[in-house]
Amino acid sequence: MSSFKIFDIAGSGMTAQGLRMSVVASNLANVDAVSSSMNQTYRARQPVFQTVLDELSGDTQAVGVRMAGVVESQAPLVREYSPHHAMADEEGYIYRPNVSVVEEMANMISASRAYQNNVEVVNATRQMLSATINLGR
Repeated sequence: MSSFKIFDIAGSGMTAQGLRMSVVASNLANVDAVSSSMNQTYRARQPVFQTVLDELSGDTQAVGVRMAGVVESQAPLVREYSPHHAMADEEGYIYRPNVSVVEEMANMISASRAYQNNVEVVNATRQMLSATINLGR
């Protein structure tokens, strides 16, 4: 594998983790959203990643990662009896998202660390290439 492909792989990892952080931010921004029906209530979202393979070279080795999509959580929504709430339905219920703040914070920490690991890979590779170039001087 070329040393320069490492930059592409780590870069794709940083992009994927950046997108993961955006999904986490969206979930956290909607944690307190209230709705009057189940169909309109925000549902937690999770990113789905996919390995990018190098099929042009005839060898199917991994050359990166990308976000294949985002899926909504199928966990049940929170149904809360609050007859005096402005958004309550005819029966007096409001609906809250199925977002878990604890899970989202764990996802945020994990994404942040994975991003930082990719930055360290880029920096280490850059230093090794620089040292290799300096050997010839």
